[in-house]
Amino acid sequence: MLLPAKPEVARHLERYRAWERLLLAAPTDHTVRGYFENTGYTLCVLMGKRCAREAADAAEHYLRGNSASPVRMQGGGACGTVVGGHG
Repeated sequence: MLLPAKPEVARHLERYRAWERLLLAAPTDHTVRGYFENTGYTLCVLMGKRCAREAADAAEHYLRGNSASPVRMQGGGACGTVVGGHG
């Protein structure tokens, strides 16, 4: 299985968290929301998850070295964060 490079995962997770903080500070700013959703979508693709919150959790787990593979699709379970308007 092809795994994402840890520096790349770390870079995208850092961007996601930065936009998340900005969105929490300005929840009605549509530009910030758009960037947040885009970074979340990228993290989802990178980590093989269906929602940004799960992807961020998987990225943190992967970067800690607690998992041989960050990509594990699981059925069921709901995530309240829809990214990129694709949900």
